[in-house]
Amino acid sequence: MVLNVPGLVVMAGFYMLILGTGIWASMRSKKQEKKCSGDGMEITLLAGRSINSLVGIFTLTATWVGGGFILGIAEATYNPTLGAVWALMPVPYVLTFFLGGFFFAKPMRENKYVTMMDPFQQKYGNVVSSALIFPALVADVLWVARTLVSLGGTMSVILDLPYVYSIIISSAVAMIYTLLGGLYSVAYTDVIQLILIFVSLWVCVPFLMTNPHSMDISLTAYNETFQAPWVGTVELDEAGKWFDDFMLLALGGLAYQAFYQRILSASSYTQAQVTCFASSGFCLVLGIPSILVGAVAASTDWNSTSYGLPTPYERNQAGSILPIALQFLTPPYVSIIGIGAVAAAVMSSMDSALLSSASLFSSNIYKNILRKQASDREMMWVIRTSVVVVGLAGTALTFLDNSVLVFWLVGVDMSYTIMFPQLVCVLFFEVSNGYGATLGYLMGMILRLLSGEPLIGLPAAIHFPGCRLDAEGKLTQYFPFRTAIMVTSLLTIPLFSWLMAVVFNKGLLSERWDVFQVKRQEKPTAAAAAMDDERTNCGTEEASTAKQLLDTTRC
Repeated sequence: MVLNVPGLVVMAGFYMLILGTGIWASMRSKKQEKKCSGDGMEITLLAGRSINSLVGIFTLTATWVGGGFILGIAEATYNPTLGAVWALMPVPYVLTFFLGGFFFAKPMRENKYVTMMDPFQQKYGNVVSSALIFPALVADVLWVARTLVSLGGTMSVILDLPYVYSIIISSAVAMIYTLLGGLYSVAYTDVIQLILIFVSLWVCVPFLMTNPHSMDISLTAYNETFQAPWVGTVELDEAGKWFDDFMLLALGGLAYQAFYQRILSASSYTQAQVTCFASSGFCLVLGIPSILVGAVAASTDWNSTSYGLPTPYERNQAGSILPIALQFLTPPYVSIIGIGAVAAAVMSSMDSALLSSASLFSSNIYKNILRKQASDREMMWVIRTSVVVVGLAGTALTFLDNSVLVFWLVGVDMSYTIMFPQLVCVLFFEVSNGYGATLGYLMGMILRLLSGEPLIGLPAAIHFPGCRLDAEGKLTQYFPFRTAIMVTSLLTIPLFSWLMAVVFNKGLLSERWDVFQVKRQEKPTAAAAAMDDERTNCGTEEASTAKQLLDTTRC
């Protein structure tokens, strides 16, 4: 292959459009900052809590419909060991948004939090909240990595642009416009990107469906032709793993800062709910083209194409099946349109992850712990530095693995097993305290590590029921172990919190050992109340003197 010059020109135009939109949005944010009563950090991180409904819907949808979403669904549908029934992303996201809108949006907005970690910091203190921020930051870095991997693979296939160059260029553009305008730049570029994703994907679908190298996907859905049926099956002994993956995607997303950044940037609670409900429908619609791409690829006689044999799956290129299908099953100009969709999806998710992690570090660590007296100007530089550091870290990780699903699942895994139960307890369980949060955190982390993860080569020390070798010879847990770990942590936090509260309130342990200060203040006795009344109702002369002193103090 030679360098695809027309494709490079189109991509350069796309990047200029996105960068221009980001610069315009940053100028708008500066004007808005002058009108808004909030501080500069709130303008940058939450757009002054004034994002309108339409932009809110677009930016929330674009955040979830990233490169991992588009390529991951196509990969799972095409993979002969999985199939469409394992391409779970669109349906669990509907549950994510509905649960978020009904239950999580209200307490987060009523308390006017800036980040997802604010309730932890207020209730548990800086030590516990700092430990809990770590998995949230790691999840964001992995999010950046998986979006860049999807774009790098697509560009290298369609444009024949070296993997390294495509990743570095895309990362640099996303970091630049995120640095310029914060959430304003991210939100308004998301509008352009989501429109491009929707149009580009649906333009490509008819060409793929009518290409001469593929059979009718309705015939290959349940019949084995060139490979196993693309619909796939969930055997009884695999039901636990399927359920685990479903719950992982549905509930794991509720523990992402990027989700709450959109909720908290809305102007009202009702608007936040509308944003969640509308975005769920868009996710469903935008998942359909990727399923069709995977189905067409599974129905293709690759020997009749210029790609030839072995098939993409046999060459271990299932993760790049979407760009491969566009490259070899559609006209060149259509494949260029398709790469525009992938690039837009990548940028829309990457900028969200960058700003999300910058929010957590700048607000919850730097401002609340390291430099409480930091000025607005200083905080702006901290946010910008955080964006660059996370962007570079995520970019570096892309050179370790080229599978979109690896980064996707490992990142969401941490949010589901560790952060989700913590968030539920801090918002909805009054009894929860630092002791329960600490034990729940340690149990979740230890159990997850001991359960192993074949995607990253981590061996399993705990073999749950049904643990066995999969089709690729990897030891896999078919029991819903992630859900079991999450539930264990969810029960541990309130129970141990209650136990430690009883221990200190009953005097079973000395108060000097109460590092999280859970011992409640004792209510005044009747005698003490009588003494207070007597002191309050002292002579008129003393009361008058006290009043004069108070007035003098106010002067």
